[in-house]
Amino acid sequence: MKHIKPSIEIYGTAVICASCVNAPSSKDTYEWLQAAIDRKYPNQAYDIRYVDIEGPIENERDADYATRIQDDEFFYPLVLINDEVVGEGYVQLKPIFTSLENLGFTPDETV
Repeated sequence: MKHIKPSIEIYGTAVICASCVNAPSSKDTYEWLQAAIDRKYPNQAYDIRYVDIEGPIENERDADYATRIQDDEFFYPLVLINDEVVGEGYVQLKPIFTSLENLGFTPDETV
């Protein structure tokens, strides 16, 4: 089944979310998520990027999400797939995998 290459974005900062006790940092979440997706869906194309909400912001859309996170509208890390929020704060794999499979990803059953 052919799928559209999903765009996965993780917004966050080096500081761990105050209400996310024992959760990994946003950057750790980005790296963990990338490894988990590659393991479960090998050779299936997607784009993934990390946006540091406290660093230089490249465009208005990223600036808008950064502001919304800093204004406590979202917890971070905030994970979007094709502009849809699929996780925030303490990120879980199940909703992310479900979203990818809804976009046509096929899991590697040997994993």
